[in-house]
Amino acid sequence: MSIADLFEHENKIVTQMGRSYLSERVVYRGKDLHHELKALSWIELFAYGITGKRFSPAEVKVLNFIWVSTSYPDKSIWPNHITALAGSARTTPPLALAAGIASCEAAIFGGKPFKVALDFFIRAGNAIEQGQQLSDFVDNEIRHHKVIFGYGRPLASTDERVPHLIQFLKDNPIDDLTHFHIAIEVANLLKAKKQINMNVAALYAALGVDLGFDAESFHMFMTLCFVAGMPPCYIEAKQDVEGAFLPVRCDRVVYTGTEKRKW
Repeated sequence: MSIADLFEHENKIVTQMGRSYLSERVVYRGKDLHHELKALSWIELFAYGITGKRFSPAEVKVLNFIWVSTSYPDKSIWPNHITALAGSARTTPPLALAAGIASCEAAIFGGKPFKVALDFFIRAGNAIEQGQQLSDFVDNEIRHHKVIFGYGRPLASTDERVPHLIQFLKDNPIDDLTHFHIAIEVANLLKAKKQINMNVAALYAALGVDLGFDAESFHMFMTLCFVAGMPPCYIEAKQDVEGAFLPVRCDRVVYTGTEKRKW
């Protein structure tokens, strides 16, 4: 960035994405929002805003299923845990949901694994096209990175979502499942080599490649994939006694620090 760049943007908003002409019309990625895009579902509009691509009805069903299948209203799951705490503390729904969504940006679940896994499948697909054996590519990946995101699962050895997603794709097929099948092959290799099972993040990421996402755009699309499980947790905690979500007695706190602090 230079001072010339700042001068170029001074006193104006430079955009090719959209603009609202109040009392007239709204342009959304070059389309009239209230005329050309009015028939889209919300998830279609969200995906179009990220990618600039219009997805087929079959592809939209898959994108929708990805979000539906990750919507667990379980207060013990970390993002929902935070949302429930917010409800117990009587904060507002937007703050509660924002906190829950923000906590999804974690190293072992949520944003990072989706992004890293999608990058892996892009590279795996390119390697296969260039004649490399998938088993060699997987071995090299483990040798250099120790893990492959989307394989193995914290707290559980298997992922209950995997068979449901596979069945959904059998019932609602899309045109290209190249990387999805690569994900299955990788699962078979890792099961044989390391006794590691696949979790659903691998299949989601592989589908992301097949649907035309890059790592950044899929990361953005998956930002809200857990959010539908959060409102029930917030509502239930707010309907309960204030402050009653997982209270901890003072005598249960084990302190191992210095006996007396100098402030």
